[in-house]
Amino acid sequence: MLRNVAVVLVNGFLPFEFGTICEVFGVDRSDDGLPRYDFAVVAGEPPPLRALDFTISPSFGLERLEEADLIALPAVSDECLRPGAARQFPEDLLDALRRAVDRGARVLSVCSGAFILGEAGLLDGRRCTTHWMHAPELARRYPAAKIDPDVLYVDDDPVITSAGTAAGIDACLYLVRKEQGSRVANGIARRMVVPPHRDGGQAQYVEQPVAPSCDGSLRDLLEWLSAHLDQAVTVRQLAARANMSERTFARHFVQDTGTTPQRWLTGQRILVAQQLLEETDETVDAIADRAGFGNATALRHHFRAWRGTTPNAYRRLFRGDPAGPAT
Repeated sequence: MLRNVAVVLVNGFLPFEFGTICEVFGVDRSDDGLPRYDFAVVAGEPPPLRALDFTISPSFGLERLEEADLIALPAVSDECLRPGAARQFPEDLLDALRRAVDRGARVLSVCSGAFILGEAGLLDGRRCTTHWMHAPELARRYPAAKIDPDVLYVDDDPVITSAGTAAGIDACLYLVRKEQGSRVANGIARRMVVPPHRDGGQAQYVEQPVAPSCDGSLRDLLEWLSAHLDQAVTVRQLAARANMSERTFARHFVQDTGTTPQRWLTGQRILVAQQLLEETDETVDAIADRAGFGNATALRHHFRAWRGTTPNAYRRLFRGDPAGPAT
């Protein structure tokens, strides 16, 4: 359930990362048939709270976290994280976060907001990530955390952590898609003019984020692939289409997209299958064929691996009005 969202600010919060959370969950898009979240900005310590050269005084205190389904933590400034001189986060905030997780709420951090979760002990024994620049310090401070410094975001339910600013948007949209389906996530992404989905396992750092290789060949290839996901293709065929050797093609693909050709294809096909499950009455076999999996058995295998559920269970969950529960 994703109805009630609170974003927590502390001194030294970074406004852009704060703004991305507000953009996903705080904007009323009900005129577009999208959910309107019960959204609140919460003071994690006594206001006014400082960010860069301005201050803000949120209307809500920590008691507001007691009713939140999701608590989001934006990044904090580097001066909060310096080894040997790092600031302490308020104990009552850390207690509130622990209580929230204990009662079943989710917490989501953007970039260095993960350090607040680490202080609360919520990263212990969990897979997590943060911006690659901060990963060594996060590992030093919280050795019980299982830190992956290379990925965009990690969902170790109920704790979701993400890397830099754009990855924070990815993580928020991932959670919306997980809870409310493709229509809602795609609708929010369309309004924000951002990609509707990037797989969390993609690399944080890619040489060219939108895959425009110097001669445009991979960009053209990705556009062709997106329009022909129902066709069975091999790496050899794709390399030939890009006028590259298989080895060169595979290297360029990872450099430009942050993931392998097979994983990229599977992810895109999963998205097509999700949309068809939500919006059509087609059988699982027909959807498997249209999405490029070939048969229902293959679709079920990949769907469970990527989404943790079956196609039929996913359809039952999202065939109702996705906007209804959160309105």
